[in-house]
Amino acid sequence: MAHSQDAARKIDVGQQAKAEVRKILDAVKADKRTSLTAPEGKLVCDAYGIPVPKEGVAKSAADAAKIATGMGFPVVMKIVSPDILHKTEAGGVIVGVKTAAEAEKAYETILANAKKYKADAKIEGIQVQQMLLGGTEVIVGSITDNSFGKLVAFGLGGVLVEVLKDVTFRLAPATNADALSMLDGIQAHEMLEGVRGGDPVNREALADIIVNVSQLVSDFPEIIELDLNPVFATKKDAIAADVRIVVDFDYKPRPAPRSNEEIVTAMNRIMMPKAVAVIGASSEAGKIGNSVMKNLINGGYKGQIYPIHPKADEIMGIKAYKSVKDVPGVIDTAVFAIPAKFVAEALAECGEKKIPGAVLIPSGFAEAGAPELQEEIVKVGQKYNIRLMGPNIYGFYYTPANLCATFCTAYDVKGSAALSSQSGGIGMAIIGFSRSAKMGVSAIVGLGNKSDIDEDDLLAFFEQDPNTTIIAQHCEDLKDGRAFAEAAKRVSKKKPVVVLKAGRTSAGAKAASSHTGALAGNDKIYEDVLKQSGVIRARSLRQLLEFARGIPVLPTPKGENVLIITGAGGSGVLLSDAVVDNGLSLMSMPPDLDAAFRKFIPPFGAAGNPVDITGGEPPITYVNTVKLGLSDDRIHSLILGYWHTIVTPPMVFAKNMVEVKNEMEAKGFVKPIVASLAGDIEVEEAAEYLYQNGIPAYAYSTELPVEVLGAKYKWARGAGLL
Repeated sequence: MAHSQDAARKIDVGQQAKAEVRKILDAVKADKRTSLTAPEGKLVCDAYGIPVPKEGVAKSAADAAKIATGMGFPVVMKIVSPDILHKTEAGGVIVGVKTAAEAEKAYETILANAKKYKADAKIEGIQVQQMLLGGTEVIVGSITDNSFGKLVAFGLGGVLVEVLKDVTFRLAPATNADALSMLDGIQAHEMLEGVRGGDPVNREALADIIVNVSQLVSDFPEIIELDLNPVFATKKDAIAADVRIVVDFDYKPRPAPRSNEEIVTAMNRIMMPKAVAVIGASSEAGKIGNSVMKNLINGGYKGQIYPIHPKADEIMGIKAYKSVKDVPGVIDTAVFAIPAKFVAEALAECGEKKIPGAVLIPSGFAEAGAPELQEEIVKVGQKYNIRLMGPNIYGFYYTPANLCATFCTAYDVKGSAALSSQSGGIGMAIIGFSRSAKMGVSAIVGLGNKSDIDEDDLLAFFEQDPNTTIIAQHCEDLKDGRAFAEAAKRVSKKKPVVVLKAGRTSAGAKAASSHTGALAGNDKIYEDVLKQSGVIRARSLRQLLEFARGIPVLPTPKGENVLIITGAGGSGVLLSDAVVDNGLSLMSMPPDLDAAFRKFIPPFGAAGNPVDITGGEPPITYVNTVKLGLSDDRIHSLILGYWHTIVTPPMVFAKNMVEVKNEMEAKGFVKPIVASLAGDIEVEEAAEYLYQNGIPAYAYSTELPVEVLGAKYKWARGAGLL
């Protein structure tokens, strides 16, 4: 079963191979078909170096016997019909044919079954195929997603694919590294390594197939679904036993996004404007236009403010204009606070004024059953090259410029976290949390209906924004998932990107003609592509906010060894569970380090990992053990579990830990430290003190501190820092 040198090659498709595939697809298009026959699929696979078995197409029973005898028994025989996609269901597959006589009989049986299944089906013959024996059955495939475009898939194949649905996805075209990560990304990856004395599969052979499939569907966008199922993977090679290719010649890939330079130029003027027009500005309390004016003025914005109102001469002491076209100076951003039905006309005036950005607060567009209004403003934006934020948003905050372009709560807590949300309610939660936690932000941005500006535009801006060190985004969908993924992959190398994808429990799977398509649940795609892009995924709003707060506080770890030091055995167990849950590695304690810790803990305590110092110990025990943990280069991160006792009160513990941290940092020992505090209400103050001094700490939780540490590790790994 050794595949040829041609089949094993790394993909470097020349014009001849592409021409061969194009010829086949043109013939399919001419026949007005939506799928390729198995022989056509083989030719496509041959062109792209995807190994398939020996085969031939029989036109008669005698022909079937001759072909089978020539290639050697046993063989598999399958119906060849563009009208029968699921061959097994039609009784169109017979396996294990061992003689010429059996081949003749199988030919007649398959033919009869096919005619019974679909009397008018066009039958081109019976495929006689070398039967593959042994190996692990896997599936390699591709689907076309509305948001992410071309995706390549890998998982267990055969009947297992339908039972276990153990499949992972990556954007196509995939790299060899992407492909190898897919092999490790399924739950049953150990089966590929060989179980119960079985041979491991040839990982490189499988990776080649994944890469080649991903390149094929990228080169020919009309291939909307592709299945290789099963692929027989052995120690020696990997060969696709069955090929299924579905096409849609009307499919049009998404247009390429704007260049990063173009995005940044526009976003800089929107987010850091020298002049803002408020369209619908009002002196009347309770109006959105009044709230926006108040926030701009009271927030300390130093740029020009131009109120726009058809009848007012001045608003809140500032000269008003009937139209933006009447304003003598340059305007960078226009904030809209007028009813939806008037937006398009006013937006066109902004276009004539050459205003590059519009912040569309009004609702009443697509979200309210008026898509035509939204389509109209999009057309106006495209005509005049105006970037649109919204509609149906609360506006945005950019604290370095003291810019509060919103009708919501005024906000002035400056920090380095940039957050965005698709929902106004979530935006307010961000405001409240950041103020309560003293986190501070560089920006809070509402995206609403995302008629134009979306998450990848924000990523481009915050990537180059010196005031932002972490980007956290809440979204219900990604308008252009591929553009987002490509931006996130680039940005996450420099700054952590955290995403809370709402709607992860929706079914999301669409009816599809292939196994791969049927398995492509929406959230699974998000999960895998976000991981591929280096994004840290938050599972809840609280996680999103805690990651935004905690990740910048922690220094980047220099290795994977995590040590737990705890005063409570129960906390140690729960913290250990959290370590595993968050993909962290509990350090195996070396004998010399174990002996060193035992010098500081009571005889009834426990060294090892976790280090259990017990609850009745004085502050010095915490101090000595944490100093040792920070000073030993084999330990890369510390998790502290504190138990409230009168011997070591909460604030005594907190102040001692901050002193130790500062002392050791002065000596060059800089490591991430997180803490879990169990006790009475005094632990709340202690936790806050620790956090404000560089140790993310949580009262009443063993999960949250480890989740924050785990998020830091995920980013560091993705950015290549570990």
